[in-house]
Amino acid sequence: MLIDFFFTLRAAKLPVSIKEFLMLLEAIQGGVIDDDGGPTVDKFYYLARTALVKDEAHFDKFDRAFGAYFKGVELLTDFSKEIPLEWLQKRLELELSPEEKARIEKLGWDELMKRLRELFEKQKERHEGGNRFIGTGGTSPYGAYGYNPEGIRIGQDKGRNKSAVKVWDQRQYKDYDDTLELGTRNIKVALRRLRRFAREGSELELDLDDTIRSTAANAGWLDLKMVPERHNQVKVLLLMDVGGTMDEHIHRVEELFSAAKSEFKHLEFYYFHNCVYDYMWKNNRRRYSEKFPTWDVIRKYNKDYKLIFVGDATMSPYEILQPGGSVEYNNEEPGAEWLQRLTHAFPKYVWINPEPQGVWAYRQSIAIIQQLMNQRMFPLTLSGLEGAMRLLSK
Repeated sequence: MLIDFFFTLRAAKLPVSIKEFLMLLEAIQGGVIDDDGGPTVDKFYYLARTALVKDEAHFDKFDRAFGAYFKGVELLTDFSKEIPLEWLQKRLELELSPEEKARIEKLGWDELMKRLRELFEKQKERHEGGNRFIGTGGTSPYGAYGYNPEGIRIGQDKGRNKSAVKVWDQRQYKDYDDTLELGTRNIKVALRRLRRFAREGSELELDLDDTIRSTAANAGWLDLKMVPERHNQVKVLLLMDVGGTMDEHIHRVEELFSAAKSEFKHLEFYYFHNCVYDYMWKNNRRRYSEKFPTWDVIRKYNKDYKLIFVGDATMSPYEILQPGGSVEYNNEEPGAEWLQRLTHAFPKYVWINPEPQGVWAYRQSIAIIQQLMNQRMFPLTLSGLEGAMRLLSK
């Protein structure tokens, strides 16, 4: 039954050999995942990844291929029950008119979570095209491939409406490439508005004007004058949203990240997903094992640092305003609290948004972030970057 799985991995450009695949089959036959309650999807996932993936760089490709083959997920929450995979397989995709979409009501956070718990106890079979149960292709707030203005997306690789309150899939995000060769110098030019130079260190640079002046005063005898090199003294703390809807903006954010790395000597960066909560990370491959508490980040850097958020601010409003609102885990405090702590600690701050400015008015979450940022949100355009740098340099 796993031969097709092997070919799926090869089709995803994963360097999986026959020898490694046979080793996986041998481990399964040997009962490696049979203990503690028997085999599960989760146990098989980790065994297969250990046996077949030789480099962390291929983890994301493996996750995509694994999800494409099994077309389902095992819940990554505190609930002990599993949703049968056949409930989440895509068999139809519902298309609704704007009038029909407008008639579908939002449940609200408390009611949404309460009904999900009830469905875990009540539902016994697959549902398709409905409006209440966990299923596919309908208007229920639970499941995949349907439509609801607020819902919990389960077993779908990417959302169509960008309004899910929770996402059950655990994905591996990729770091932004800071060595990308830029196609234009304009981003660098815009960032240079923030630079502030000072001379420091040993004398390594010729002071031409003072050399000419001293030589003339010395009756023509050459009198060299040296000064320390000039270095950019601006300190930047860059916090970047990664994964989910930000996948659409990877190239432009990589250009910005690469330009910032070359322009600012004192640059510190961290990643977050959708909204900042109680921890961030520097390496997306190890984001669950190498977490940096947000309080430690606030205490580590002084208020001289210019704080720059980069993100599309496109998410469920609950992710900003509600404890437990994160799509990935149950955060104890809302994201808004952490954003306010950060902006209080670093008075010079801006938010750079790669989403086209024309759609900002149609995203409730963007309006909330703008308010929390005191309207210091700028588009990821040359004029937007110039405006942001001008504000930070004041």
